Parts: sequence; C-alpha cells; structure tokens
Amino acid sequence: MTFFVLLLIAYLIGSIPTSFILGKLLRGIDLREHGSRNVGATNAMRVLGKPVGIAALFVDAAKGFFPTLLFPLISGESASGFVSQENQALCIGLAAVIGHIFTIFLKYKGGKGVATGIGVYLALAPKALLLTFSICLILVASTRYVSLGSLTGAILLPIFLLLVGPRSLLLVIFTVLLGGLVIWRHRENIKRLVQGTESKIF
Repeated sequence: MTFFVLLLIAYLIGSIPTSFILGKLLRGIDLREHGSRNVGATNAMRVLGKPVGIAALFVDAAKGFFPTLLFPLISGESASGFVSQENQALCIGLAAVIGHIFTIFLKYKGGKGVATGIGVYLALAPKALLLTFSICLILVASTRYVSLGSLTGAILLPIFLLLVGPRSLLLVIFTVLLGGLVIWRHRENIKRLVQGTESKIF
C-alpha cells in the first residue's frame, strides 16, 4: 500500500468525530449545540459526563497512536525509498491530527487536536510526552482549566524533545508547527482565560 494512500486513511481515521457520535448515540444530542459547542473530548466530558468524556479521549488518542505506529510498517516503502519510515510516521501523525481538527464528516469543523496529538506522541516520543503530560495534568488538577493544560503542553513538548529526545530536528520543527496549530485552535480559550470567563472542567 502506498504512503500517500496511508496518509489519506490516517486523515480519515483522524476525522472520525468520536464525541459527536457518542453524543448522538447516547443522548441524542448534537455537541455542536451544547457546552462550548466543540466536538472534542473536553466538551463531551462536560455535557455527556466524565465516563463518556474519558472514553472519547482514549478513542481520539488511539486515532493518532495506531496509524502513526503501524502505517509506516505496512507502507511497503523502505527507509531508503521515497520517504523514510521516521518521516512517514511524522506525516501520518500530522494527517491524523489535521483530520481530527478539520474533519470531513462535520464540514471541516472538528476538535482541537490535543487528544489525537497525545496519541501521535505516545508513538513518536513517549518520554517527552510523559513529562509534558505529567506537568499539564498537575496544572489542570490545580486550576481546573483543561485549555490551560493544553496550551502549556503545546509549549513544553518541543522543549522536552530537546532535553530527553528523540533529538530529531525535523520532529522538533514538526512539534513546534503542530503546537502552533493547537494554540491557534485555542484562540477563543485564550481570550476567555485572559478575561476570567473560561469554563472549568469540574
């Protein structure tokens, strides 16, 4: 199977709107009309409850993890081919995150990319992810602002990549760009954080 076909499949997998589907199946509601009106796991947790939100988080992370980990192995193109396996993994992970943010199934209006990004980095850089996630989890637990944790993670992850690896310049550049995309998707949250009107998770 060619690399470009796998890129498309990764995008489509990332595009599956987990929280939206759960909202329709479990409560018969459209998450785009409730809470923050976002179709990500955080809004699912607020509107549908913690168990459903946590389930959505794990599924969204899996959308990034499995394609990033497995697709380069089945692409049929060796490291000396058109694209190395390392770079394939980066591109496939990016495709999955873009799919989550710009889902074709909801007119390109999806989540904010954090959960799927967690899955991508669990495959690419687990040590750096663990350090970043630990700090963000403490921050969210103490402030109850998920958005603040997500924004902090977008800033810290490239730093931890440089500290604990893998020390790949391309991966760091990819992470900075992806972090910028996550921050851009949180631009309304940033405004609410500054104004003191951001919703807390509990």
